Amino acid sequence: MTIEEDLARLALQEERLQFASFDAETAWELGNRLRGKAVARGYRIAIEVRQMGFPLFYSALPGTSPDNADWLRRKRNVVERFHKSSLAVGLSMDKRGMTLVERYGIPLTDYVGAGGGFPIRVKGTGVVGFVGVSGLAARDDHGFIVEVLADMLGASITELALGAA
Repeated sequence: MTIEEDLARLALQEERLQFASFDAETAWELGNRLRGKAVARGYRIAIEVRQMGFPLFYSALPGTSPDNADWLRRKRNVVERFHKSSLAVGLSMDKRGMTLVERYGIPLTDYVGAGGGFPIRVKGTGVVGFVGVSGLAARDDHGFIVEVLADMLGASITELALGAA
């Protein structure tokens, strides 16, 4: 897929993968779904779910390190600032031929445009939180979140999945 095709698909994901409501119980369910699939697949990932800056779920599976927590923080900062997935922001920068530092003056030590951060949206409200995964390749981190969200929200993963890079 081209960057333009990826960006269009990412926008579709963010449009379709919205909750009717979102609270601590929903966050716990989402986090446990991510963790359960990750354990079943042998993924070495860290998972975080937050609502309005408040941590509601965190799990660091065996094989992860504090570095994964830092990647989650940097992805979360991107999602919270731009209200888009960290992959979408990164690809937008690639399309412009710029970095986040060049375009926005924000430090790469605090922001990263890599896949694995996704905005939690409530229909009619907007972004209310963040879900993140760190430990796989960037597109795989993103794809794993989308797969679990699609299953949880009853959306078609076939229509939403990204193609090969």
